[in-house]
Amino acid sequence: MSEPINLNRARKQRARDEKRMQADANAIKHGQSKAEKILNATSNAKAARALDQHKQEE
Repeated sequence: MSEPINLNRARKQRARDEKRMQADANAIKHGQSKAEKILNATSNAKAARALDQHKQEE
């Protein structure tokens, strides 16, 4: 005979697997590599410095 399975455990494992697959899909769709994050941070900092340099003090 085959081994009996726990239906609650199987249901919870299937739900975990589905959530993991959804999370992986979201990471691919919305994720950035470390190099992209660093590039964005440096370009944002450069833009902020340029904006601050153009402010006029009264």
